[in-house]
Amino acid sequence: MWLLVAAMLLAAAVLIFRHRDADASPKTDASGSQKGGRSAPIPAGGLPVSTATAKKGDIGVYVNALGTVTPIYTVIVTSRVTGQIMSVNYREGQMVHKGDLLLDIDPRPYQAALAQVQGQVGHDQAVLNEARIDYERYKTAYTRNAIPKQQMEDQEQVVHQDEGTVQNDQGQLQNAQVNLVYCHITSPIDGRVGLRLVDPGNIVQGGSTTALVVVTQLQPITVIFSVAEDYLPQIQQQLNRGSRMPVDAFDHSQKKKLASGSLQTLDNQIDPTTGTIKIRAIFANQDSALFANQFVNARLQIDTEHGVTLVPPVAIQLNGQGAFVYVLQPDQTVAIRTVTVGTTDGNQTAVQGVNPGEVVATSNFDKLQDGVKVAVQNGANGTSQGNSP
Repeated sequence: MWLLVAAMLLAAAVLIFRHRDADASPKTDASGSQKGGRSAPIPAGGLPVSTATAKKGDIGVYVNALGTVTPIYTVIVTSRVTGQIMSVNYREGQMVHKGDLLLDIDPRPYQAALAQVQGQVGHDQAVLNEARIDYERYKTAYTRNAIPKQQMEDQEQVVHQDEGTVQNDQGQLQNAQVNLVYCHITSPIDGRVGLRLVDPGNIVQGGSTTALVVVTQLQPITVIFSVAEDYLPQIQQQLNRGSRMPVDAFDHSQKKKLASGSLQTLDNQIDPTTGTIKIRAIFANQDSALFANQFVNARLQIDTEHGVTLVPPVAIQLNGQGAFVYVLQPDQTVAIRTVTVGTTDGNQTAVQGVNPGEVVATSNFDKLQDGVKVAVQNGANGTSQGNSP
């Protein structure tokens, strides 16, 4: 009997707790919204939204790729002669021009060698002059039958030998002069020098591959990147027409534009392993925003779509059926309009399904529904561009 009484009390307690939970839980109506919870009511004047007006215009078609900043010229300067460095005539990171003095090597041994060769040239030239005078005398004597013909011909060959000696001396003289010039190392191009690699007093060897200074051209500079071979016909078509194809270089986050340039040339073959082709774009780089071997995001404009309907990208929403926008109606309500999304460029996207001049909502999408009354926040008729939600 006691067990029966305990079971009845336990059953009664369970029923009481279930009844309290049922009273505390919110009720839902047929549309699925809760009756017992708090929901944000739509203001009497309409749900406030920002809007933008669809417009007709042009939009660029772009290809994005990772590129490497590549100088047109990079010169590793080495020594052509052996000697001691007397002075370093540049600052690290300095912009230099072609012909500017960079390094001085002790010229005294080469000045002495030049003087020696000059003396040899003078001596051999005098010998040649003497041989020519004798040859003229022999010719005169031969015409008078004073000497045999062989003697005259032998003297003629002596003149030729002395001429060869002088010519050899001239070559040695030019070599000595060139070696003296090599003692003064100048910049072969306009560009920027790197860090100092040698100091005054160091001995350098002629013909060595050891770099004395590196000069890199920065203005102009190029960016090399690869695009899929599928874009090759469009690019070639533009190049054949002589069109300038703009290329923009962005930082790694693709938010900051570093420089604007144009396509310069294509590689002569497609990489069969990746199915891409290399492209070189050139940039003036007057502000030195691009640096050698820097990685950038390159954006090549391969075409322009004309006369398309443009809306802000923020106005386009997605559901299970695809993309749609909320179009403002004359009675200040919004209607869902299915659209086909095309090219996007910055703050505008090409769409099909909306007519130019129609106003679309650009904010408060968490509360918008088909047929909801709205109040435009950004001016009459929603003619200004929409804000981000």
